[in-house]
Amino acid sequence: MINLVRGKQPMPEQDANVRNQNFEEVSSGYTEDMAIREAMRCVNCRKGTCMTGCPVNVRIPDFIAKVAEGEFEAAYQIISETSSLPAICGRVCPQENQCEGHCAQGKKGEPVGIGRLERFVADWHAEHCGDEKIEPVPSNGHKVAVIGAGPAGLACAGDLINKGYEVTVFESLHKVGGVLVYGIPEFRLPKDIVAAEVAKLEAKGVKFVTNAIVGRAITVDELMDEEGFEAVFIGTGAGLPSFMKIPGENLLGVCSANEYLTRINLMKAYLPEYDTPIQHGDRIAIVGGGNVAMDAARCAKRMGASEVYIIYRRSMDELPARAEEVHHAMEEGIIFKLLTNPVAIKGDEKGFVTGIECVTMELGEPDASGRRKPVVVEGSNHIVPVDMVIMSIGTKLNTLILDTTENLEANEKGGIGTDEGAATNRPGIFAGGDAVTGAATVIKAMGAGKKAAASIDKYIQGLNK
Repeated sequence: MINLVRGKQPMPEQDANVRNQNFEEVSSGYTEDMAIREAMRCVNCRKGTCMTGCPVNVRIPDFIAKVAEGEFEAAYQIISETSSLPAICGRVCPQENQCEGHCAQGKKGEPVGIGRLERFVADWHAEHCGDEKIEPVPSNGHKVAVIGAGPAGLACAGDLINKGYEVTVFESLHKVGGVLVYGIPEFRLPKDIVAAEVAKLEAKGVKFVTNAIVGRAITVDELMDEEGFEAVFIGTGAGLPSFMKIPGENLLGVCSANEYLTRINLMKAYLPEYDTPIQHGDRIAIVGGGNVAMDAARCAKRMGASEVYIIYRRSMDELPARAEEVHHAMEEGIIFKLLTNPVAIKGDEKGFVTGIECVTMELGEPDASGRRKPVVVEGSNHIVPVDMVIMSIGTKLNTLILDTTENLEANEKGGIGTDEGAATNRPGIFAGGDAVTGAATVIKAMGAGKKAAASIDKYIQGLNK
């Protein structure tokens, strides 16, 4: 009888004082024995509640049962029925709020390490079966364009190519992967894993066109009217950074987390052989408390900063970042200044940052989000000496597609308006992921891409009955 309250198998990882000086992956993953023992913690409950928390409907109890039996490739095939990026999802998904948050084991102890097992299965497959021959999928004669090569676009393209559609993905950057390559650091998601997943799609027949800004070089309408695409999926994400609009944000040494992470992750500023210009700070403040803020803080430490602060206006209980990322950040020496909110950035006569002026906050009644509203403590102004400030307070939609696509409607959030099946008000145009909802998770974007692929298939087949 498996002990229902026994904790998860610990994940092997680098020592914190070693890893905060390199960009190698923090965790090395389970061994076969660890994976089997962790899988045996699953009681295969009748309702399979873990599946209710998975946006792409992975048959979680079934794949875990195969791991427990040592049938790792069979487990991989089960995951791959619905998830096109298991090695990625196993590393970056917020499992504690999704599958593991619904695990029956979690009611009496720690939930089963579903994400860790998914990562193990995907890595095992890559090591033992990664050289398998992938054949191009025969064409059904129909063309679909996908705009954006991030998680939503890749998931949509993967499902469509499997159905025989001729898929072309248009990506504005010079590398494919979206937030997977420009946002998430190497130490959380090695980029060769992303490249391997993209290569599988290419082997099946997906075409990728990089440095292609749809809305500038070509419009959505031109893709359909002149290039012969019968449907278009818009998965452009929400990468336009937000700022606080406080005094001093134009000083030298202030940047967005988007820019900072893009220079490090996509443009390899952490490698000496890459001549990528990037601001270096000794004492750095990151404003915000989400996963992106944690990524920026942990990168700043690895780039040589002696002190890195997370400045967040609520308490630890309201911190939106994944618990694992917060834990790793604290281990690596990141300093958390909670219940603290910036009101101005200070600089010297040459225009360089010298400090960030903050006020202390206290939590009042819950606001519309359900979280307790932070209230300023009068007379609590103080200055934190820093020479660099990175803003990580969220992102918003770039309206280029909306502005250049005739009669395409927006939703109340300013994203692209869609129905439950990802269809916009324009026939043949579909959208999903952050471009619709605003910034969310990788797995939710994938789920949106998969839903759109199903709707596109239904739409095109309906046209050709």
